[in-house]
Amino acid sequence: MRWKFNSSVHKRMQSRELAGAMDRDDESPVRLSNSTGQEIGGPSWKHSLPHVCVATISSFLFGYHLGVVNEPLESISMDLGFAGNALAEGLVVSMCLGGALIGSLFSGSIADGIGRCRAFQLAALPMIAGACISASATSLEGMLLGRFLVGTGMGVGPPVASLYVTEVSPSSVRGTYGSFFQIATCLGLLATLFIGIPVKEIVGWWRVCFWVSAAPAALLALCMEFCAESPHWLYKRGRIGEAEVEFERLLGGPHVKSAMAELARSDKGDDAEGVKYSELFYGRHFRVVFIGTTLFALQQLSGINSVFYFSSTVFKSAGVPSDIANICVGFANLSGSIVATLLMDKLGRKVLLLGSFLGMAAAMGLQAGAANFHHLGSGTLYLSVGGMLLFVLAFSLGAGPVPGLLLPEIFPNRIRAKAMALCMSVHWVVNFFVGLLFLQLLEQLGPQVLYSIFATFCLIAAIFVRRNVVETKGKSLQEIEISLLQPEER
Repeated sequence: MRWKFNSSVHKRMQSRELAGAMDRDDESPVRLSNSTGQEIGGPSWKHSLPHVCVATISSFLFGYHLGVVNEPLESISMDLGFAGNALAEGLVVSMCLGGALIGSLFSGSIADGIGRCRAFQLAALPMIAGACISASATSLEGMLLGRFLVGTGMGVGPPVASLYVTEVSPSSVRGTYGSFFQIATCLGLLATLFIGIPVKEIVGWWRVCFWVSAAPAALLALCMEFCAESPHWLYKRGRIGEAEVEFERLLGGPHVKSAMAELARSDKGDDAEGVKYSELFYGRHFRVVFIGTTLFALQQLSGINSVFYFSSTVFKSAGVPSDIANICVGFANLSGSIVATLLMDKLGRKVLLLGSFLGMAAAMGLQAGAANFHHLGSGTLYLSVGGMLLFVLAFSLGAGPVPGLLLPEIFPNRIRAKAMALCMSVHWVVNFFVGLLFLQLLEQLGPQVLYSIFATFCLIAAIFVRRNVVETKGKSLQEIEISLLQPEER
């Protein structure tokens, strides 16, 4: 038997009434069987895979635009007339971060207001416009405008992508799907390295680097028109019948009833009103929001983006060309992300996070030790390079892919979009200040002290994960919500 809701019913029926109806009909756990009486297993991953793959285009774009100016920056500055102006060059690199902060602040309201699919499409528009403006820029102002527009799309895309994969994936493969976004980001970063190779030989090639990025953004906007909307969002909007249809597309017909029943049970304690940001800081939601924001802050305080931004300096001191250095870092990141994809639903999120932060602490310890024994010569330099690659590899195994997957899992449906927006805003703010202050701190404190500080933050992160993070592997979103939320005070 499948639940069917005609339009006249689901327009009248509120979610709490639906929950009561489903609970009366099915108070015991749902057991699915086919016509011969044999029990049916979990939903197949094949139904949801195409939708998740389309969503990963947003992460590819995220990685691409993070790295697109690294190689061409010198050519851009010469062509646009600000060569030698360190401030202007820094603005070209960091303007994306400012746009991303603005975009992430509004991502929750956008995702809740127009839906996940439309949010993807809306995020693609400034990426297309910004890429075209940057590619055709004839002045610094035009380049900065293009980078800022691209940044706003980057700010909306990742939190919406995390929401989407969490809400459309079967619990058995949700971790694997979540790792796809880290792999796509790595591929985007690597794409910029290879596309940027001719930039020193071909005049104006940097414009091609920007024009190219408009194509995947347009593809994302087009393909999202054919992807399933999040049933969780539809249900929260009272569009029960449409939620059932989308569950059938994502999970298969036999699993619609159980999915709707789980969704109804989780919604019984929530009202239909939109959540305000102020509600995230007190009451029953504070604990999960605290876990989310702290996890993203510690991820950035580990120093990972200082490594991505300034790794070429360390490699150059060892006599390794910067382009080869960047490719080595990129492949270390990609390799770890692929391994994380294979292990996410086997070992679990918490184990990967713990191992990742501990490995990062050890790698930073290697670099601090190398800085202390700099008198030993070339051996110390190669130890520093090895420590940096190990640091990136350890990051990509857990600290990179897990937070973006784990946080939408632990946030209740009612606050999920806005809580992710808040966490991503914290991510961008800490990211900005770490990148801004890294070189100054390196000069004032020295590498040994600074790397030791980063290693300390990695150890703090491991302790925080051990004490506060719950394992979500194989659990439904509703089971996770019940285990984490404090009961409402009456």
